Amino acid sequence: MSAKRVKLEIVTPERTVLKTEAASILIPGVDGYIGIQYNHAPMVAGMTYGILHYGEIRAEKERAAVSGGFVEVSDNRVTVLADTAELADEIDVARSKAALERARRRLKSRQENIDYARAEAALSRAMNRLRAAGAL
Repeated sequence: MSAKRVKLEIVTPERTVLKTEAASILIPGVDGYIGIQYNHAPMVAGMTYGILHYGEIRAEKERAAVSGGFVEVSDNRVTVLADTAELADEIDVARSKAALERARRRLKSRQENIDYARAEAALSRAMNRLRAAGAL
């Protein structure tokens, strides 16, 4: 007997990243990861940087790097409204590694003109992408 599925849609301000169905979804919520399966209670929650996992129960999951935004669950539909989102196979690993090193250099430099919050955000985004791509 196959698991019942929920519709998953990931949307950013620029595009619809994904429309699919999944038996199990794991979302990086601001208070920890949120697991969603068929007939989950309706909810809205904030998201943070992290890896969104989706796929079959007890199976290897597909991954997407997401940063910020909200998730809404209602009537077996999961809508992710993310600030940014990239599917694992869309991520440019070399570019993400270069961004990671740039952010690390900025944070180490201790120069007064460095925007540390921005550098830390860039570091988090790069690490998140590399984790989603399986390269970190």
